[in-house]
Amino acid sequence: MKPLHVIVVALAATSLWVVAAESVGKLPPPWFVSGDHATSYEAGIDNVETSSGKGAKFLRYAQGEDKGYGSLMQVISAQRYLGQRVRFRAMIKTRNVSNGAGLWMQVQAEQRSHAAFYNSSDQQIRGTTAWQVRSVTLDVPADGTTIAFGVNNAGSGQVWIDELSFEVVSKDVPVDVMPYARLPEKPTL
Repeated sequence: MKPLHVIVVALAATSLWVVAAESVGKLPPPWFVSGDHATSYEAGIDNVETSSGKGAKFLRYAQGEDKGYGSLMQVISAQRYLGQRVRFRAMIKTRNVSNGAGLWMQVQAEQRSHAAFYNSSDQQIRGTTAWQVRSVTLDVPADGTTIAFGVNNAGSGQVWIDELSFEVVSKDVPVDVMPYARLPEKPTL
């Protein structure tokens, strides 16, 4: 290979490395990774894969056993939302998600750790998907203490969230409810 070509190839490789390094940023507080296999996941800001053009948060399976889940989340005080209905909405995109991804939200109260909860288990996103809008809506009781919300990734793959909003909505907006297990059908005689 000619010396000029070696220099061009070396510069191109260096430029790609710099672009790749700049495309991922550190996750800002108050976001953090949780879940039963939190150490198997990594999170950050992706400046390339965005729907808004401003950088999307991501949660990516990185190592270990892919039998559990990781969650990219934050926790806020429920004080300003007491007695109101709130909605967490985001654009969400996935790549090679094996067991399912989705938005979730949980409201804790003084006497109940799960005063309200929804985790999209009935609307899991699997595989590779384009950007789509998803949301979770819950009521905050008068004795609410905290609201936790975020995105889950169960198994392997990667999930991005972007264009996030957290807002009070009217009581006309339906609340998300966890599906109950179906009762067995009566046998026919």
